[in-house]
Amino acid sequence: MTKIIYGERIGSQGKIRLACSAVIFDEAREKVLLTRRADNGQWCLPSGGVEPGESVTETCEREVLEETGLKVQVERLIGVYSNPNYLMEYADGNSFQIIALSFEAVVISGEIGLSDETTDIRYFPLTDIENMELVLDHKQRILDALTGQAAAFIR
Repeated sequence: MTKIIYGERIGSQGKIRLACSAVIFDEAREKVLLTRRADNGQWCLPSGGVEPGESVTETCEREVLEETGLKVQVERLIGVYSNPNYLMEYADGNSFQIIALSFEAVVISGEIGLSDETTDIRYFPLTDIENMELVLDHKQRILDALTGQAAAFIR
C-alpha cells in the first residue's frame, strides 16, 4: 500500500522521484478525468514516474494509457510541483519526495478501461473537485490548469 507521510521537512529520509501527471478535461472543460488508485483507494490524476530513456511527455502519455486505456497528446506544461513536506512511501519500503511535472493533455483515441493500478476511472464535474480529497496537490494542479497561464511555475 502506498501512503503519504506529511511532516515538517522530510530531510534525507527518502529519495527524489521525478513524476508526471495529466489533467484531462472533457470537451466542454466542465469535467476532469480522475482515477482511483488500487493501492490506497485515493482519487488522483493519471500519473506516474519517469522511466530511463523516455521524455517527460512520453512518461505522461504512457502513464495515462497504462492507467486508463486512453491515448492522449500532451498540450502544455501546467506547472512543476515540489513539496519537501510530502514523502510517498511504497509497500516495498521505498520512499520518495516527488517532483512532479503536470501537463494538460487531450484524448486522441481509446476507450476508458481499468488496469491493475486503478479500481475506478471517471470524469468529475469541476464543481465536485473542491470538496474531494485528492492525492498530494492534485486538486491544485487541476485548479492551475483552469487558469490557462502561459508559463509554468514552481511551487
